[in-house]
Formats: sequence, C-alpha cells, structure tokens
Amino acid sequence: MKLEILTTDKAPGAIGPYSQAVKCGNLLFCSGQIPLDPATGEMVANEISQQAERVMKNIAAMLSAAGCGFDDVVKTTIFLVDMADFAAVNEIYGRCFSAHKPARSTVAVKSLPRGALLEIEVIASL
Repeated sequence: MKLEILTTDKAPGAIGPYSQAVKCGNLLFCSGQIPLDPATGEMVANEISQQAERVMKNIAAMLSAAGCGFDDVVKTTIFLVDMADFAAVNEIYGRCFSAHKPARSTVAVKSLPRGALLEIEVIASL
C-alpha cells in the first residue's frame, strides 16, 4: 500500500522524527497530540481542561486536513500523567464523540513530552 504523509499548519508541527499523520489505504494514523498551540508552538496553560480542549482542537485540525472528522475515528488512545484527571478529560473528549463512540484505551504514564498532562492519538477511516 502507498503511504502518504499528511501535514497541516493548523496543528502543531512534529517536535521529533515523526509525521503529524500518515494515510495508509483507507486509514489515517494521527500521531499523538499534546496541548501545543499551533500558532506559537508553546504549551497551553498547565490546567487539564484547557490542555484537553487544545488537544481536541489539534486532532480536529488533523482530521480536517485529511478530509474527515470525529465521526470517522475508529480508535483512540489517551495517555494521562494523572488518572485523577480522567473525568475532566472524558467530559471534553465526550463532546467531540457525542453520537459516534470509537474504541478507546486510556493509559497512565509517568510523563509526557514538554511536560504535557495528556496526549491523545487517533486512527480514522477515510
């Protein structure tokens, strides 16, 4: 299958040796999004709700660049530094997946790049 690298300036650029997203056949694999403002490259406030909002906006931008949206997401993985933040993240996440609910995993991790409190990656069907 042919791989196609997807990039958009509406989401933060990669901060390492990886692609923002890769199309493979009818699937879109989006790299994990942390709460970076795409305009400045800086982390948003150190508060979980604001960080979750930014992450979901970044994901929306990646999906839009591929011509799809949250209804096309088939799998998500959420990485949290503190599981006590689960309810706050789940509330914001749930607004994006009100009717369509993809498969999901949530994992507690020790730390994330740039001191982020969460990271979310998605796989979508095109």
